[in-house]
Amino acid sequence: MTEPAAGTTTGRYLVLLEDDAVAAGARELVSRAGIRTWSTADVGVAPVAPPSDLDGVILHELGVAVVSADSNQVRELARAAGEPGPIALIEPERVVHAIEPTAQAVAESTQVDETTYTWGLQVIGATRSGASGKGVRVAVLDTGLDLAHPDLIGRIVTSSSFIEGQEAQDGHGHGTHCVGTACGPRQVAGGPGYGVAYEAEIYAGKVLSNQGSGSDGGILAGIAWAIANGCSVISMSLGAPAQVGQPYSRTFERAAERAIERGTLIIAAAGNESSRSAGRTAPVGHPANCPSILAVGALDVKLAIADFSCGTEDVAGAVDLAGPGVDVYSSWPVPLGHRRISGTSMATPHVAGVAALVAQATGARGYELWARLAQTAKRLRLPSTDVGSGLVQAP
Repeated sequence: MTEPAAGTTTGRYLVLLEDDAVAAGARELVSRAGIRTWSTADVGVAPVAPPSDLDGVILHELGVAVVSADSNQVRELARAAGEPGPIALIEPERVVHAIEPTAQAVAESTQVDETTYTWGLQVIGATRSGASGKGVRVAVLDTGLDLAHPDLIGRIVTSSSFIEGQEAQDGHGHGTHCVGTACGPRQVAGGPGYGVAYEAEIYAGKVLSNQGSGSDGGILAGIAWAIANGCSVISMSLGAPAQVGQPYSRTFERAAERAIERGTLIIAAAGNESSRSAGRTAPVGHPANCPSILAVGALDVKLAIADFSCGTEDVAGAVDLAGPGVDVYSSWPVPLGHRRISGTSMATPHVAGVAALVAQATGARGYELWARLAQTAKRLRLPSTDVGSGLVQAP
């Protein structure tokens, strides 16, 4: 069991169960470590805070348990993971954060006519596409959504909170901005249209608090909720920095594989920890560094790699696609209403929105959807370690 850096974990643990071994895994948790859990198969997908007399929850859709355990119980579960049986592995639960806007929010977009549409919509070809995302369900797992935002009146919006004591209403802003880019409108009073999949069905999962922080368990619960609701695309502009040589989470990797097998593609931000102008490129962060999660880097209006954008710097974690991520105009909780910010967080919902357009236009889901996004990307004169297959393009 690999331990992340001190201060980056919650004190709880993720327990990955073998395929089709949820019931046996629940029994093994009790018999080997005295850990009692409840399952989302019994009570529906819900936040991961268990009843006070239980020790955790099993996310049935993913085959992952999120549990509280003392050192003796952890040792016993680690021992069980090394033996034949339903428990595959155990790893510490990480603290995760919204990948915050960066200082590179220059007004370069003024070089592009944004009277009608944002520069991002223009360069990905969304304004020329005949697809709208209609009928496709897109989950944005973030800080929630301003559920009363005037730009989203009349849209199909389903929301749920996985943060104990907080509703899905966005008290931060990051989630509302990401939802706007992925699924917002094309016609906006007083500003350019900014939404890629403007007729997609929105599923806003609050997995990060109003302070912008959360945990692995909350993210996994949101993923399970999105799968259970038939979402074809999950957009996650969140995570934790990774260090060179640090392995990716095998629990998240298997969860992502299981999601893809059920037709749900997870798209995540590569991270903002680089400072390329100072000669430092940071590796792709958690959980985007998992092979089965599509990692997104950020470009500016000149289609140059953003200074902050993480890159492929390790055997674990590769950038798969790039999207517009500097000076991006989108929705923000009222009274402000709209805001321009920068980050791989802003690039990610561009890719997620295009994924919804491709899903509508072709019927592709899961691995096929990923392949189509890669095959149709615009090749750039930039290293694939920074942009993967290139700039995502609408169908």
